[in-house]
Amino acid sequence: MFQTIAAVLFGVVLDLLIGDPVFLYHPVRLIGHAITSAEQALRRIFPATKGGERAAGALLAIVIAAGSTLIPAAILYLLNRVHWLAGFAVQVFWCYQLLATRSLKEESMKVYRALEHGTLNEARQAVAMIVGRDTEKLDKEGVAKATVETIAENASDGVIAPLIFMMIGGPVFGFLYKSVNTMDSMVGYKNEKYMYFGTAAARLDDVLNFIPARLCALFMIVSAAVCGLDARSAAAVFKRDRKNHASPNSAQTESVMAGALHVQLAGDAWYFGKLYHKKTIGNADRPVTPQDIVRANRMMYLTCGLAAVVFALVRAAAVTAFMH
Repeated sequence: MFQTIAAVLFGVVLDLLIGDPVFLYHPVRLIGHAITSAEQALRRIFPATKGGERAAGALLAIVIAAGSTLIPAAILYLLNRVHWLAGFAVQVFWCYQLLATRSLKEESMKVYRALEHGTLNEARQAVAMIVGRDTEKLDKEGVAKATVETIAENASDGVIAPLIFMMIGGPVFGFLYKSVNTMDSMVGYKNEKYMYFGTAAARLDDVLNFIPARLCALFMIVSAAVCGLDARSAAAVFKRDRKNHASPNSAQTESVMAGALHVQLAGDAWYFGKLYHKKTIGNADRPVTPQDIVRANRMMYLTCGLAAVVFALVRAAAVTAFMH
């Protein structure tokens, strides 16, 4: 039972030290291809009506989530029958692959370097790789702000949420979470194409991220204090602005980041050529600068380390209590 704790912690260390193994085909890409293929098939089967698209989207969520959970579980079962070390090694590797701490830092630091030493166009191209909004009209502060926002949001989606699910059920639960999160990022849009088809994926993602987002925000407040940032302001803005987003979860961590850095995040943004009016998060005490990307990454790394230790201790205590 302590195998899961060890696998997750080894995975965390590998992710922080090495980062995403880009030379290998990532399993989440397989999930992405499965989502695309399943969507095409379901749209052919179900009518293009509000009810039909919602039913198709619900079936997509069930099939992808079930497949992404059962296939890794079956592989681990077979490996463990061969030898427990084979199963453990694959668990460690999958835990390592399912975390995005280092890769998030590396991609966001590409934006930082472009802002500091390159051109605005290069910075826009770099930030376009990690955000879903249109970046062509962003100025230097807009690019920096978008990067800080995505670090704050993905601290939960790409780090803390996978950590929680893996600490509960190993990489099998990690794949369950990533399948839902990937579906949301692919079909969970409120545009003409996905308004109804993406409903189930978006709501399921909201449910799975509800607790992780709030725990991540709390860990980030502690991390802000350790980083020498303003933890008191982080807590105050979190309390005030944590609901300033259409998603019930996104503003949780963004509000902490905004408060810790004394900047204003969110606000109006362009998506697919259309301007969306959104509430702001935080106080505009000063402009967002490239250096805030570095500060945000430092907070994110500390949050990951702190959460990993706390989750491991909680699971160890639960396992010990269960065994006695």
